[in-house]
Amino acid sequence: MSETTNAFQIAQAQFDGVAAQLGLEPHVREILRWPRREFKFQIPVRMDDGSQQVFFGYRVQHNDSRGPTKGGIRFHASETMDTVRALAMWMTWKCAVAEIPLGGGKGGVAVDSATLTIREKEHLCRGWVAAIHKNLGPRIDVPAPDVGTTAQMMGWMMDEYSKLAGEYTPGVITGKPVGGGGSLGRREATGYGVIYTVREAMKHLKMDSKKASASVQGFGNVAQYASRGFTEQLGGKVVCVSYWDRNEKAALSVVSPKGLDIAFLQSVTDEYGSILKDKAIEAGYKIEHGDAWLEQDVDVLIPAALESQLTGQTVQKISDKVKLVAEGANGPTTPEADEHFKKNNIFVIPDFLCNAGGVTVSYFEGVQNDMNYYWALDEVLQRLDTKMTAAFEHVLEVAEREKAYMRDAAYMVAIGSVVEAMELRGWL
Repeated sequence: MSETTNAFQIAQAQFDGVAAQLGLEPHVREILRWPRREFKFQIPVRMDDGSQQVFFGYRVQHNDSRGPTKGGIRFHASETMDTVRALAMWMTWKCAVAEIPLGGGKGGVAVDSATLTIREKEHLCRGWVAAIHKNLGPRIDVPAPDVGTTAQMMGWMMDEYSKLAGEYTPGVITGKPVGGGGSLGRREATGYGVIYTVREAMKHLKMDSKKASASVQGFGNVAQYASRGFTEQLGGKVVCVSYWDRNEKAALSVVSPKGLDIAFLQSVTDEYGSILKDKAIEAGYKIEHGDAWLEQDVDVLIPAALESQLTGQTVQKISDKVKLVAEGANGPTTPEADEHFKKNNIFVIPDFLCNAGGVTVSYFEGVQNDMNYYWALDEVLQRLDTKMTAAFEHVLEVAEREKAYMRDAAYMVAIGSVVEAMELRGWL
């Protein structure tokens, strides 16, 4: 049978495996295998050339037993209902494993943001909110930025909701600009959260972070700050990052065995994570094919781009030196690749634990919006470190006690928390 890369089928398969281990009753499994609510809607936008184009928007609310649903909005050309369903389900587990009182949601629009002008982006953002606003709110469903969306776009969305609600409502959206209801630390949160879990995993594996090397897929927001954290906080070196080159319309990798200057690469990268190839070459770096990040002789791999990148085929390219995979992206690993990692004793920090830093600081942002009082950057990052460290230790403890794979242990923690909330509310 061929390997599936359908994100929702993978999310369901991962859930089914752990549900069987936990002995969940069939009706409970069926509730959690599917979203509670799904929305698909048209968004007509008048383009700058005078034409009218219709985009399709999505929002999925997977489970709200532990609190309002929470999750990003993707503007990506290949967005489908199934990718949104999978990401919403993973958000449920992510909030639960991080012990945040929120449920899982996700949204998106099938569009490449880079093809739109600023005015077109703003109209599309406001149109998305106008179409779904009755099912959004600080106590209902709280979106945030994701692939292809930015803090400014969240600001437009918050403003549109506030107009429709008739009152200033900053807590309806997180990931907003600082000064416009946003939180300090939100930009760094997901990438730094990845590194806090990598640090703890290295302690567990007795690895010396100062002698460690890493290769990273992607160079968007998550990858940039994970790379910076790996070099600046852990003292290791990043020898490769991949990125999507918009001019060549292909994935490429920037490689340097001596280590990359991540701050420099950030300075020559556009808002969508596309590195200026000529500038990288001028700095003495090699440009290689898009899969080169997989082939590096490193200790740590950090997939921080899109789902289904580590498959039964692509993992065959991984160096025997790799000891640790930290999933900065959502759903980057297929079940077949998981089997490879288990067989080769490669330690995996599963996505909904590893990249929970973003939703954690989004939760902090909502708390600050409610208080109308905002924390300093150091306070935000310290609270984030405390949360991520505690979550990692909890999952590791379950993995060791149950002799379970880390992904399965994270699911055990998350599913147990969600089922308990459903029972306490009388849903079961």
